[in-house]
Amino acid sequence: MTGVNQSRSANLFYEAHAEGAVSKTPSGVFVENLAWTELHLGGEQVHLSPASRAFREPLSLSPGSRLSIPDLRPVQPGLIAPITDLLTFYADLKIAMNQKGLLRAGDHVYFKYGAPDSWSDGKRIILGQDAVDFDITLQSIDRANQTATLVVRHVPPAQPQIKFPAAWMTAPVSASANNWVQVEKGSDGKYVAGVGHETFSVAIKVALQTGKILSATMSNPVEISERKCNDAALADCAPPDRYHISRQISLYSEAASGSESSP
Repeated sequence: MTGVNQSRSANLFYEAHAEGAVSKTPSGVFVENLAWTELHLGGEQVHLSPASRAFREPLSLSPGSRLSIPDLRPVQPGLIAPITDLLTFYADLKIAMNQKGLLRAGDHVYFKYGAPDSWSDGKRIILGQDAVDFDITLQSIDRANQTATLVVRHVPPAQPQIKFPAAWMTAPVSASANNWVQVEKGSDGKYVAGVGHETFSVAIKVALQTGKILSATMSNPVEISERKCNDAALADCAPPDRYHISRQISLYSEAASGSESSP
């Protein structure tokens, strides 16, 4: 999986490799237990700590399975984006699989969710949440190649279920309610706090016969208002700084050298 993060200060690039094995739980659910084996940041290979190598990300599209963000505290910060990005692809496909209205090309459903998801690691990022609804379209069906392409848009809910830690975070950054928040604690004891408007556009190609993910892409822009604060209550802060970030993620099979097969 590769990712490009375009921010106001720099373009950051990651490349992450994962491999795993399928096991069966006592209740009969098949689960992929993925180990992250290699990480490159900005073209430089990152040494993975023993805790990061021991970490397993459980993912499943089987009926009866449940997807959730795993405990990210054991892994080093550079792996948080690959772990959560891969989970996003699986979660989007699983939500689409559970919708009854996606039968023909062009079919569309809107799934209200709105609950917050977290990427906090409890160390550097002490708060990281977003909240979205899902706007899903079965874009195309290719009978000849037995594939289907889904487009899943993550959009801000009318009332995001995020509890913002400071009153200034409730002022809308864009046209709708804020649905993204992050608070980072620096080594100097100060805080960088941001609130924003986030959307995703995810395209997933799947095999019709098996439901297997063949390839996937994600575009993830965020409009942010950020303040540097002296206190944990985020009350003693500098004036806000507005900026835009954009993330582009691609998932493909390493074994097939980028061809469209499952990760």
